[in-house]
Amino acid sequence: MKAEIIDILKQCYDPEIPIDLWNLGLIYDIDFTISENDKRDIKITMSLTTPGCTMGQHMADDIKNKVKALKKINNVEVIVTFDPPW
Repeated sequence: MKAEIIDILKQCYDPEIPIDLWNLGLIYDIDFTISENDKRDIKITMSLTTPGCTMGQHMADDIKNKVKALKKINNVEVIVTFDPPW
């Protein structure tokens, strides 16, 4: 499951930089918990290239939509942090 999510993250981009979020190093953690009907709740912790990045919500929504399309996914939460800074 983690490998599938990483593959999806490699398809998500910062619109200002032509490198995917995974290889850019913006993804800090991927956490799973099992919820109802053997589905997974996913929590992804990430950062942005700058604290004032105006595309942060766009990138978080892109991640949520793409990961939630996987089978066996119940909920996706994307947490943006600046600790540690990118």
